[in-house]
Amino acid sequence: MITAVIALIIFIPILIAGGIWLELASLGLALIALSEVFIMRKRIIVSTEFLVAALGVVFIVLPESFWNWLPSHLDRLDVVYLVVAVLLLVTVATRNRTTYDDAGISTLSMIYIGVGFHALTTVRNDGGLDTLFFVLLIVWLTDSGAYMVGRAIGKHKLWPAISPNKTWEGSIGGNIAALIFAAIYLQFFPQYYGFWPMMALTLVLSVIGQLGDLIESALKRYYDVKDSGKILPGHGGILDRFDSLLLVLPMLHIAGVL
Repeated sequence: MITAVIALIIFIPILIAGGIWLELASLGLALIALSEVFIMRKRIIVSTEFLVAALGVVFIVLPESFWNWLPSHLDRLDVVYLVVAVLLLVTVATRNRTTYDDAGISTLSMIYIGVGFHALTTVRNDGGLDTLFFVLLIVWLTDSGAYMVGRAIGKHKLWPAISPNKTWEGSIGGNIAALIFAAIYLQFFPQYYGFWPMMALTLVLSVIGQLGDLIESALKRYYDVKDSGKILPGHGGILDRFDSLLLVLPMLHIAGVL
């Protein structure tokens, strides 16, 4: 609880300020999340592989306005491809001490984390504070609702091979909690679509948020760790806290909300 309160005291003003403050905060969080993947893999952070992947995260997270100095014929995708090419060249330079598989994991992590945190800034700066809070509260209430309902009446395991404590009852309870919140929130802060399409989108985002949680659980189970990191006492790492959002936030652009 203390960790959560302190984190919110720091994070909420940054969300409200938006702009450059949120962009830099998102970049910092993304780089920490990337380092957590390397630590789970038991890879050295002070390495060429990490530095190249971190450079890719920087290019993905920060908005286009940061890269006005690039030649006009280059776009972000071109630069990210160059980063991937350098990662592949690292496998040659290290004589396969960094392997093709390592480069693949770094590339996947770079895109997964980078796009997620880029979406955090995009939703705030382009969609507005009310849209960002709408998404954040859907994810948080889904998580809280699933936990409370699962603890109270959960009996049927959702996916025990990946996350043995999650239940179908908890999952549905989380969806219901998100829908109740959305029905109230939309009365005061209407969003891009009308009421019923937004309610349908709420359900989709609530489910996607839970899938994001399962993705993180699968990652930790594969590397046999309890938490992705230790930066947040009692909560684990940045990936532990943002696992759902890294999947949910980009979906707003795919859904045409931004």
